[in-house]
Amino acid sequence: MTFPATVRDPADLTPAWLTAALRAGGHRATVTAVRHEPVGTGQMAACYRLHLRTAAAPGDDPVPSSLVAKVPPAGEDLGALVAGAYRNEVGFYAELAPTVAVRSPACWYHATTDGGAGFTLLLEDLAPARQGDQIAGCTPEAARDALVNLAGLHGPRWCDPTLADLACLAAADPDGAAVLAEVLGPATDTFCERYGERLAPADREVLRAIPAVVAAWTLARPERFAPVHGDYRLDNLLFPPAGPGVAAVDWQTVSLGLPARDVAFLLGTSLAVGDRRAAEQALVAAYHGALAGHGVGGYTLDECWDDYRFGLLQGPLIAVTGAAFSRRTDRGDDMFTAMAIRACAAVRDHATLDLVAAG
Repeated sequence: MTFPATVRDPADLTPAWLTAALRAGGHRATVTAVRHEPVGTGQMAACYRLHLRTAAAPGDDPVPSSLVAKVPPAGEDLGALVAGAYRNEVGFYAELAPTVAVRSPACWYHATTDGGAGFTLLLEDLAPARQGDQIAGCTPEAARDALVNLAGLHGPRWCDPTLADLACLAAADPDGAAVLAEVLGPATDTFCERYGERLAPADREVLRAIPAVVAAWTLARPERFAPVHGDYRLDNLLFPPAGPGVAAVDWQTVSLGLPARDVAFLLGTSLAVGDRRAAEQALVAAYHGALAGHGVGGYTLDECWDDYRFGLLQGPLIAVTGAAFSRRTDRGDDMFTAMAIRACAAVRDHATLDLVAAG
């Protein structure tokens, strides 16, 4: 390439750079003008909607009038702290997305540099789809749409041994599980001290019990695996104005693991407790049925339900670590406590800690 493979400053998303990037991806259109505006509220990356004017070559597929550029946050050099997350997301679009059926933005260009610390994605603009609201939660109908889409991530490469060849899909290992257990204890202390007045004693009891079992939980049930999103929640889902068709974004936490963790995380953190209790069996059954539609066999609904119960620790885990390792905001405080309260109720409802202890 004769142009910078990645950019950081949105001012560098010029017509000339965009033209070169699109041509590197096999598109012959020329970008003649661009206007950008920030979208989203991400902390580990920045997104900009690009309004494009283009001149298409004869016979070439037209470039959309808008794309979304995702780059490192302007003015912050997070470097090695986030390089793995950036590589994961670019790897998802470059290697994994073409082989699965989950709805996600089409990728027009992808690149990483500097060992992953620099990256740039040009993605399909899914407007007028709207981002979900983690604090408000969602309806069971919206959750069902999200779960059917999730089956499109898990099902097509269910227990596919060649997934281990993809650099973006690291599987849990004993060393990583031990590190997680080591950092989760202090993170839980911080969480309970910060939000203690918002949490019921029963919630704090659940949270404080998890560090002792999280390493075993992380490594358990290796016989069932698939690509997992890892953060499949409402803020990372885009819902169309009417009807089904949710799409998933933010693939920085994609990995290889027990698929039902994604299911448990979504239902345990996104539905009001009463709605979850009333609808979760039907919703898990809908997900299980969608898996069968992608060719998954030999996996019973009872096994799926048991994996769902087991996977419910994902909600408290992500709430605690997310709060501990991100910049604190008022919205973040509300979001992480809402997630933790809902998720702890689900853990109690399904005796998940007992299930993990039983092995």
